[in-house]
Amino acid sequence: MQNIVLQLDRRDNVLIALTDLNGGQQIPFAGSNLTLRSSVPAKHKFAAQDIAAGSEITMYGFLVGRAVKPIPRGERLSTSNVEHDASAFVEPTGEYRWVPPDVSRWKQSSFAGYRRSDGQVGTRNHWLVVPLVFCENSNIGVLKRAFEDELGLAAPQVYNRQVAELAQLYREGHSAETIQARVFEGNGSHRSANRVFQNIDGIKFLLHEGGCGGTREDSNNLCGLIAGYINHPNVAGATVLSLGCQHAQTAILRDEIERRNPHFDKPLMILEQQRSGSEFAMLSDAIRRTFVGLMKANETKREPALLSNLCLGLKCGGSDGFSGVSANPAVGHTADLLVALHGRAILSEFPELCGVEQDFINRSVRPDVAERFARLMRAYQARAKSVGSGFEMNPSPGNIRDGLLTDAMKSAGAAKKGGKSPVTAVLDYPEYSTVPGLNLQCTPGSDVECVTAQVGAGANLVLFTTGLGTPTGNPIAPVVKIASNSNLARRMSDIIDIDTGKVVTGETSIENMGERILEQVISVASGETKTKAELNGQNDFIPWKRGVSL
Repeated sequence: MQNIVLQLDRRDNVLIALTDLNGGQQIPFAGSNLTLRSSVPAKHKFAAQDIAAGSEITMYGFLVGRAVKPIPRGERLSTSNVEHDASAFVEPTGEYRWVPPDVSRWKQSSFAGYRRSDGQVGTRNHWLVVPLVFCENSNIGVLKRAFEDELGLAAPQVYNRQVAELAQLYREGHSAETIQARVFEGNGSHRSANRVFQNIDGIKFLLHEGGCGGTREDSNNLCGLIAGYINHPNVAGATVLSLGCQHAQTAILRDEIERRNPHFDKPLMILEQQRSGSEFAMLSDAIRRTFVGLMKANETKREPALLSNLCLGLKCGGSDGFSGVSANPAVGHTADLLVALHGRAILSEFPELCGVEQDFINRSVRPDVAERFARLMRAYQARAKSVGSGFEMNPSPGNIRDGLLTDAMKSAGAAKKGGKSPVTAVLDYPEYSTVPGLNLQCTPGSDVECVTAQVGAGANLVLFTTGLGTPTGNPIAPVVKIASNSNLARRMSDIIDIDTGKVVTGETSIENMGERILEQVISVASGETKTKAELNGQNDFIPWKRGVSL
């Protein structure tokens, strides 16, 4: 039974198919045989008992939907017979007690990180170049080409070479069939041997579409987000380009930096075009000052740091019906291990905590923490409802095709990334994380917006689970991509770092996989291992405009 179906919680009235099942197949369950009324693909669910119309659908012990018509025992669940429903949440009920996992083997463990003067420790050593307003994006592009080409930081131009090869075949008179049949080899990603600054992992050039023309809330939040990136332990210093007349003023940025770090002392160059004699003069000044800053940043070297200095972003995207069975709970155990070692973990995606709010409220260390979480959840949901949306619209077509039929069903599995440790802090966007333990952060579930926010809150490494595959990365923090199933890990090996599929087949436990992930975290944090997202140059950055993004 372990390798065929799974009941996640004894209270559940549905089972998950761990492999493709055929209609008419006999499934041993609860002391008798259950006959499937139709085929059930792997990752999908079917009724473990007769479910009357209007009755609750339960998974993970949570309400995840409601039957819109009778669902006979052995019938597959689908969007035609199940609709979204989720439990309400109230004040904390009872005292939460957590037994931390045994972390004795990691008590004296360390990673090789970049120690900053404020006590933060980075897993990478980057220089940041960022605009305060989209009007400066083209100038950021000029600086990007100049620095990357001349400092040995440019990625291998593999796709340029492919186009050049095809152009040559065309000039030689080859047919469309010959050109179409041309096979290219791997991407050949590598670290350039001509790098000028060997202790700098990269200069990261951010682009965005904000800073003016929208709401003042958006521009203020953008300043807060950029301040979080500048204050981030993976950043040695920053160059900021401002036009001058935009909503996102340099004074707001400086205030946001001071709010996060009153003793901020990193090199920070802010250049304002409308105060410069010419564009050429501004960019030339930016190049000189940035180069000198890079010289200083290159003096920083890795040194041992305790694991308590790690802050993990916990994210899922392109989720499938196995995400909440394998990858998410394994990451949750990794988070619990780190929390037991006095580190931090950030669980975000508020639309994907719908239906499990009470669990996190009960796990909150203080009433004010629980109250803030409940207030932010209700405000987010109300904002979505006000424009005709709602959390129930979160699941994507890909989620639904692979067995996640309702938002509450998706949320119950997504919440497993948060492990079982107490909630020590709740962050509104774009606040910075400082409290050890599990932090909840108000963000959308949208992949890049969420990861962008988690890193802006101080996550110096992100654990990103996926069942369908996604190329999401981040400019300054390594993103470890974790597959929920082995088919994905094999098929998209160029973007997947860890395969948790053996949890599904029963070949390993959630706890063992969580421990393995922690070991990989230490290797990545130390710079010994580059993530696939880093090797592929996936530097995604999208600030959240606080409208309705789910």
